[in-house]
Amino acid sequence: MEIFDEYRDEIFAAFWTTIQLTAFSAVGALILGTVLAAMRLAPVPVLNWLGTAYVNIVRNTPLTLIIVFCSLGVGQTLGVTFTNPDSPTSIADSNFRLAVLGLTVYTASFVCETVRSGVNTIPLGQAEAARSLGFTFGQNLRLILLPQAFRAVIIPLGSVLIALTKNTTIASAIGVAEAAYLMKVMIENTAAVIIIGVIMAAGFVLLTLPMGLFFGWLGKRLAVAR
Repeated sequence: MEIFDEYRDEIFAAFWTTIQLTAFSAVGALILGTVLAAMRLAPVPVLNWLGTAYVNIVRNTPLTLIIVFCSLGVGQTLGVTFTNPDSPTSIADSNFRLAVLGLTVYTASFVCETVRSGVNTIPLGQAEAARSLGFTFGQNLRLILLPQAFRAVIIPLGSVLIALTKNTTIASAIGVAEAAYLMKVMIENTAAVIIIGVIMAAGFVLLTLPMGLFFGWLGKRLAVAR
């Protein structure tokens, strides 16, 4: 426990960064993924094609490549940093926000497919009944399909969120000071690989296990009766 006591503040700060990466990316991915799902369900061939192309390309691209592209391509080549360049923490802030962008773009493809699968569980007669009442596609999606779809896929969405939490370790590739980055620094400084690995693994278990239990309970509570 001497290593934990020595690095206690850094460990808590690193996992706090991991939590922030997860939270911001989860919100962005949920919004973007829902929009993509609507595109894939829309009665417009061009939107269907764009949504399908996005999902197939992004989902089959390594997350590391997406994160590095956000840093080198978006951040350095295009000069989009999402931060004030005069700030003393501009580099760290920029890396963090570019990591959120990459995680959002990647995770949204999985959210899209999860939400779309939830919509597909809804009986076709409900959508047809809404159309017969004069509902537009947007109204049908917003009032009839999506509320039921989200209730049906709470547990799969929880699995996507857990995977996102673990995927935040890729942000260390562009210098974001989250848990995996700190683990690398600690191993270089102490060489206590096993102890440090156990500490970090325990930290991720403490983050992901409650999420799994919560989404499991919520999914059962809000399950749509068929």
